[in-house]
Amino acid sequence: MSALTLGQDSDQNWDELVRYWEEMEWPEGSKVEIIEGIITVSPAPAYRHNVIAERVQRRLYSVIPDDWGIFQTLAIAVPSRLGMLIPDLVVTPVQERPEAESHIPAALAELVVEVTSKSNARHDRVSKPAAYATAGIPLYLLIDRWAPGGPTATLYGEPKGDVYRVLSAVKFGDPIKLPEPFGLAIDTAEFPVG
Repeated sequence: MSALTLGQDSDQNWDELVRYWEEMEWPEGSKVEIIEGIITVSPAPAYRHNVIAERVQRRLYSVIPDDWGIFQTLAIAVPSRLGMLIPDLVVTPVQERPEAESHIPAALAELVVEVTSKSNARHDRVSKPAAYATAGIPLYLLIDRWAPGGPTATLYGEPKGDVYRVLSAVKFGDPIKLPEPFGLAIDTAEFPVG
């Protein structure tokens, strides 16, 4: 199933776009993001997709500080890229009094994780990493079930402008290592394929 996109006038400002995103009645259970100024409505992720996110989340809980959280449906804002993105996982210090109820600034995230879906893999490979790098998020883990050469996991870091450097890339079956502050190896052999 492909994502439904709704274009916005190019002169519409960020606040109006966010207000529309917050106030519109979207289909229940769908994932609604703003990607490069376009509101994108996607179906809820499939079971295997969620299993991968759950396995990564379970490993991360063993290494994060008590005042950090791992969130599966938290929107992060990147206004400079006209983005309101909902990664599969966001690792961030817990905010006692966030500025907004619906989202946090992307710069607060320490790590974002995306698991590709067949219908939106391009966003996870191109648009989202550019936004995450622009926001200065230190680490981006892309778990690409639909990579052309077979399922892979790629860890990106050292953001400069809208580009990350590849820190590590493995095929499913090999561990991928996250540097400090995580200091963790995730065994991709645990991930379901397909």
